[in-house]
Amino acid sequence: MTGIPSIRRRLARALLAWSLVAGVAVAVSVGLAVQEEVDELLDDTLRASADVLGGLLSTQADAILAGRAGDATAPNGPHADERFAWQLVSADRRVILRSSRAPAEPFRPAPGPGFADTPAWRVFGLALGGNGRLLIVAQSRSERAEARFGAGVNAVFAALAVGLLGYFSLRATLRHELSPLQALSERLSHYDPLQPDATLGRAARAELAPVHAAVDGLAQRLARRVASERAFTAHAAHALRTPLAGIDAQLAVAQRECTPALLPRLTRVRDATRRLQQVVAALLTLFRSGSEPHRQAVQLSALLGRLPFEGLGVDVQPDASVRADPDLLAAALMNLMDNALRHGARQMAVTTPAPDCVRLHDDGPGVPAARRQALQAALDAATYEGQTGLGLMLADVVARAHGGRLRLPEPADGRGFVAELQLAATAPS
Repeated sequence: MTGIPSIRRRLARALLAWSLVAGVAVAVSVGLAVQEEVDELLDDTLRASADVLGGLLSTQADAILAGRAGDATAPNGPHADERFAWQLVSADRRVILRSSRAPAEPFRPAPGPGFADTPAWRVFGLALGGNGRLLIVAQSRSERAEARFGAGVNAVFAALAVGLLGYFSLRATLRHELSPLQALSERLSHYDPLQPDATLGRAARAELAPVHAAVDGLAQRLARRVASERAFTAHAAHALRTPLAGIDAQLAVAQRECTPALLPRLTRVRDATRRLQQVVAALLTLFRSGSEPHRQAVQLSALLGRLPFEGLGVDVQPDASVRADPDLLAAALMNLMDNALRHGARQMAVTTPAPDCVRLHDDGPGVPAARRQALQAALDAATYEGQTGLGLMLADVVARAHGGRLRLPEPADGRGFVAELQLAATAPS
């Protein structure tokens, strides 16, 4: 049975899609949150740097300025890799001290305390002393963008990794939870409710115990009903065979002793009796079809020679033989031959195109392609009622009892009707 693996694959695909969507959503949310936190952290760092640098300059700024009279260009050379800069701005908005990368003009046209943004810098102003001086520390916006990007990418990958880990964990859990159903489906594939004391056994999990009990109860009711129907069929068929054989014998005597005027009527009555005998044989075959066939080597020419059949010429392939139950095979062949005769055939070729396969090709009018396909579909689905006659149904039941199927291929020459009794399982074409 393929139901549970199919359900597991569909659930796994849905789980993967859900995990990816959820992972991306979480990753984006985490990335945005991380970038916001990074901005706050960088601002805190900028403020802390201003506090530290302000503490140093507040005690040394006057001495530094006295020793550098009239010189506001404090840097000794540019450092291209420097991403942090500072300025000490006087009350009249003049840069009196600055780091090597800081511009000679204030970072902002109107510097003031607190945070502010320029096209290239994120700045923080800190009032230094009571003389109107302002310490401005700045961090390049490119560095902040790089920090946000790095933190965001790491957060996104971490969230995706967690999502994938959750997917594989949930998939393993799903496989584990569905394994009892898989085991149950495998048991059901080999479960024959008609076998004596048939049972599914103990359930793998407590929640499956009611399912096991329901299936076993259904199997018991089915077995009792089938046994009752088989018993009735067998009894009725056996009860009919003896009187029918006696009627046929009496009709044969009457045909020899009757007047010519009565002979056609007696012939028709005897034909009807033989047809009834075939129906009884079919009922017996259906009764036996639930048991294992008794396979043995069967010579088709010898088997067909023993069948009481008139009006249809049969050409059997020399030395054609199959391994089958001779009684079941005889009943199937007799019904297929009766079908051919009733539909206007006068000649039939019987061959074995493959091992365990009997092919019957008659010279009758055949059936249209659409009707043949409909018959084949009914046989494949075993929906016989209202779709096939007794002959095709019985032949298919016999083939299924041997592990095969009845096939109705298209005649190679486009003439007549072809039926193939496949008496063993074959690989799908």
